[in-house]
Amino acid sequence: MPKSLKMYGLDYCSTVQKARKELEEAGWQIEFHDVKQETPSKAQWSDMLESFGEKLVNRASLTWRGMSEEERAASPEDMLSAKPPLMKRPAIEADGQHYLGWTKNVKRALGVEA
Repeated sequence: MPKSLKMYGLDYCSTVQKARKELEEAGWQIEFHDVKQETPSKAQWSDMLESFGEKLVNRASLTWRGMSEEERAASPEDMLSAKPPLMKRPAIEADGQHYLGWTKNVKRALGVEA
């Protein structure tokens, strides 16, 4: 049976595209959720924040740099609900484990050659 995982990100994000390609080549079936097309609910953001903490908010992104101090003062759930591209990508759920980003450690954990 093929391995399957859920991935959250943006379809146009080059990191997400690279992760999807490499995971598919490694035999993973991906249930992809584009957070801009189908924005997660506050409850879904809360679940992701429970797994990843504040790291889910990408403070190095162009989206973050364009935000006002007032917007940055909002709760992570509110920030991500208002601006889904602010999320660090990709967020992956596989076999009950959660992974954030496309790093060597994430690749290794998912059996993709680093």
